[in-house]
Amino acid sequence: MRPTPQAPREPPAPTPLTWLYVPGDRPEVVAKALRCGADVVVIDLEDAVAPDRKDHALRATAELLSDPVPVPVHVRVNALDGPLAEHEIRTLAPLPGLAGLRLPKVQGPADVHRAAGWATAAAEPVPEHVAYVAEPVPEHLPYAAGPVPEHLPYAAEGPVPPAGRTLADHPAPVRTPPVRTPPVSASPGTTATLDSATLAPAAPPAASALPATPALYALLESALGIEHAFAIATAHPALRGIALGEADLCGELGVRDDAGLAWPRSRAVVAARAAGLAPPPQSVHPDVHDLDGLARSCARGRALGFLGRAAIHPRQLPVIEAAYLPSAEEVAAAQEIVRAATAEGGALALPDGRFVDAAVVAAAQRVLDLAGRRR
Repeated sequence: MRPTPQAPREPPAPTPLTWLYVPGDRPEVVAKALRCGADVVVIDLEDAVAPDRKDHALRATAELLSDPVPVPVHVRVNALDGPLAEHEIRTLAPLPGLAGLRLPKVQGPADVHRAAGWATAAAEPVPEHVAYVAEPVPEHLPYAAGPVPEHLPYAAEGPVPPAGRTLADHPAPVRTPPVRTPPVSASPGTTATLDSATLAPAAPPAASALPATPALYALLESALGIEHAFAIATAHPALRGIALGEADLCGELGVRDDAGLAWPRSRAVVAARAAGLAPPPQSVHPDVHDLDGLARSCARGRALGFLGRAAIHPRQLPVIEAAYLPSAEEVAAAQEIVRAATAEGGALALPDGRFVDAAVVAAAQRVLDLAGRRR
């Protein structure tokens, strides 16, 4: 069955334009990054940290995020199929200063679900009503010595959402507390009975009491990840965005210039929008001294449908912001369209011959909304 196209899920807050990556093993650099004006600071535990510094980077990051921070902070963890990611996610997920987890080298929906499972388990406290789970199971009860049968509904954490479904279609599963069966006693020759009130489970916790999975962002860095882009983008309600990791992707594809990335870039943009996610940000421009080249690259990315860009140095931030904010001419044109459409109340033709319908008006309104973010 084909996945059903989804209506756009508008992000709850303005989409960030600048995402500044900083090495996790350099707390002094992270501290400076938090003051440099980036919309999001991404602490990198992966490529920017040497293998013998990974533990130090995680400890320093956890210490920083143990309290709220003034700027949204994401953390890029190590590869999900490696030995470090699970411990990193379980350590960071409950911390109040964490705004999101960036998952590298995501190949398919299973990677997203694995990370979400680690994050949710880390954030979930042990409920008081399961304090008795260490008690022995009475021998007269079935399955006391065997595994939980697969057909029982609580054999799994919850259903895996099929591709093409969104948060509205899949509310968080309600975890029903297990039934504690009291000892059964009966006089000889009589049948022991238990009424429904005795066997009824405790009321499930309110939805607000269930652990929240941190926001997840998938990085597509391989041919397989690109092929699965839409399935990844719709894999889990906690998945809030996708982006490309172009350095690794170029290496795998043998791409030598920008032309070879045109299709993967468009694929990422289309998959994100089809899934109802915000437009993805561009991947980093590796030459921190080539600001003119960065500006030209941002203009091409904006034309493809990207919104914002990752950076690796503070000097890149104003260039990215200027490239993605609309010019004065664009703002004036958008104002004309919105004003004319408001007056006419429907489709119309402007004096210069342009036809304006609802889609054009919506695009013009997005330009005005974006212009309102200029500092």
